[in-house]
Amino acid sequence: MSVASLKGRDLLSMADLNPAELQELLALAADLKSGKAQPTCKNKVLGLVFSKASTRTRVSFSVAMCHLGGQVLDLNAGVTQVGRGEPTVDTARVLDRYLDVLAIRTFEQSELETFAHFAKIPVINALTDLEHPCQVLADLQTVQEEFGTLAGLTLTYVGDGNNMANSILLGCALAGMHVRIACPDGYAPDASIIEKTQAIAAEKTEVLITADPALAAKGAQVLYTDVWASMGQESEAESRTPLFQPYQINDQLLSLADPNAIVLHCLPAHRGEEITESVLEGKQSRVWDEAENRLHAQKALLVSVLGAD
Repeated sequence: MSVASLKGRDLLSMADLNPAELQELLALAADLKSGKAQPTCKNKVLGLVFSKASTRTRVSFSVAMCHLGGQVLDLNAGVTQVGRGEPTVDTARVLDRYLDVLAIRTFEQSELETFAHFAKIPVINALTDLEHPCQVLADLQTVQEEFGTLAGLTLTYVGDGNNMANSILLGCALAGMHVRIACPDGYAPDASIIEKTQAIAAEKTEVLITADPALAAKGAQVLYTDVWASMGQESEAESRTPLFQPYQINDQLLSLADPNAIVLHCLPAHRGEEITESVLEGKQSRVWDEAENRLHAQKALLVSVLGAD
């Protein structure tokens, strides 16, 4: 019932999956959503170590573990010794003795990697400044629900080349999708992520990084965006607005995409900035299905890394 090859493993990056594992996870997520699969993680405990604010990630992980019959401990810095400076290496080794799986939301990818190195239990990236793989699992599930397949589709992301852009690049390449990233000069995704994506895509699918949002949107089946200033960049929000304005998903940009295109946004959305109200609430928006699928995709991931039946 789980993806057997993922039992006991970490998910720190989309690149930790291979194409077959990604497809198996998405199939399991669909079965969990429909009720066809009903595994249990009874007596298993998930720890949430979140240094950044969260709505969807925190709630979806908590509800997922509850549905699976397990328990959740919210271990934010304010209620643990982490807030008083306990080293990550010590915290990781102690939590490893108590918990069955950890989901960590933090700033530096290196902190996540330290946890994974010193803890034997599975460690899941619940967002870092470099990647957000759990969100992309839900994104791909949503696209597959809409079109019945992923292979050969084109996903266009417009805006800041942030952690979402990084994970989208890797996820689309693994799924056999064409991926285009449109962002202002100087705001491209991480160079090492682009290199990994190109290696995965090889000659099979397109990987395009451009400053031209119209070129990127043309004929795409999926348009995707995120806030222009991520958590920790709030002081830059005002100065970024004029630069990013041409990258707004609005009716004009959407008209360049495939007539049956859908629109995604990982949320929270700043209506009237990176996306207009008319598009976010329009008939081509699948944003709320996408948000729901965080629950099902993460449930599939938990089942798999825990080896549940």
